[in-house]
Amino acid sequence: MKMMADCLKNSINPVQVGDLTVGGGRLVIAAGPCALESYDGALQIAIEMKKLCAEFNFGYIFKASFDKANRTSIHSFRGPGIDEGLEWLASIGREAGVPLVTDMHEPWQATHLAQVVDLIQIPAFLCRQTDLLVAASATGKPINIKKAQFMAPEDMKSVVGKCIEAGNDKVILCERGTVFGYHNLSVDFRSLPIMRELGCPVMFDATHSVQKPGGQGERSGGDRSFILPLIRAAVAMGIDALFMETHPDPGCAKCDGPNMVPLDKMREVLRQAAAIDKVVRADIGFASLGWAED
Repeated sequence: MKMMADCLKNSINPVQVGDLTVGGGRLVIAAGPCALESYDGALQIAIEMKKLCAEFNFGYIFKASFDKANRTSIHSFRGPGIDEGLEWLASIGREAGVPLVTDMHEPWQATHLAQVVDLIQIPAFLCRQTDLLVAASATGKPINIKKAQFMAPEDMKSVVGKCIEAGNDKVILCERGTVFGYHNLSVDFRSLPIMRELGCPVMFDATHSVQKPGGQGERSGGDRSFILPLIRAAVAMGIDALFMETHPDPGCAKCDGPNMVPLDKMREVLRQAAAIDKVVRADIGFASLGWAED
């Protein structure tokens, strides 16, 4: 049994995010609203999520975007913008006592984000943008890079390579679904061990994986009923981190409501994740590809 367990644990470079270690032995949750809608609303989500994650011994990172620059329509809600948004994030971090992650869309934003957040996130559509990766890497901050919906997981090797060449090996790789025809995504769970073979901790984005891009005409749709089944599968793989968007009333959310976890359902989601994670970490570890080797 021990030999099999050893085969299922491949070597990665753990990433320090604030006082948390992603890839360091316990599951880390990155969760919050899609975009910052109001300061008070975001703060309450951060406080509630921190409490719930503590109950199940999960690390917690608050996530929210100050600007969603890749909206379907030019009229779509994007957020408060970088100046006010970073002020809100900094205050939420202090008030709730949580590390922060937010999206970076342009190279010039890097130094501004580095003054406030603990983890810089590269959106999936932008993960091949060399200037963006180099600018994020130059801050010295850890980086969460979402795998593009059109990319093979093994092709993330070049993405990671750009960061390392720019002097930053503090990289987390995130699976968020792959294009499956029009207006639909599918999750190929083979991507998780493939990306982890690159030496990076892996995160699973459960809520964007059930998105239906552009599926409602001038906005994206989604089917949140699949979020929990996908989380259970990903946690069973032994992921290092789990990404979710949540809102007290997803039907009234200004963006991505159809693929958000209702905040009042979050405790049950985390309870089931914790039950699976406990077994995986105690007995078998991450389901790496090395088990079949002689």
